[in-house]
Amino acid sequence: MLPERPLEVELVLPVKTYDIDFAGIVSNIVYIRWLEDLRLKMLEQYLPLDQQIKADISPILMQTQIQYRKAVTLLDAPVGRMWMSDLSRMKWWVTAEIAVNGVVAATAEQYGCFIQLSTTRPIRIPAELLKHYHTLRR
Repeated sequence: MLPERPLEVELVLPVKTYDIDFAGIVSNIVYIRWLEDLRLKMLEQYLPLDQQIKADISPILMQTQIQYRKAVTLLDAPVGRMWMSDLSRMKWWVTAEIAVNGVVAATAEQYGCFIQLSTTRPIRIPAELLKHYHTLRR
């Protein structure tokens, strides 16, 4: 049976006072930051930043979609989870959930590609990341 959430990572997402908007809930821009934190954690485990820099590569984000289901407030303790939902030769897709006390407050999907830093041109997905993904999909 194939794992449903390959390369899954989990991160506690603390709510700061400056994350709260005028309505008393976490601002939508904070979710973007949390998604970035989750992607960085995933890459830290499976394709560390120092390796990317040495290889002159970097992932770039092409699209983000977020569905807000439940407001998150200052005293909540959200937990984020992100996993690689698909990989092709040139693009990656991740899916994320942000939950409070086990109740999903938001879901998100993002996709992007990798670029050669020196040229800013798209490149194939790094072999190491493909290897991790396909090993877990078996």
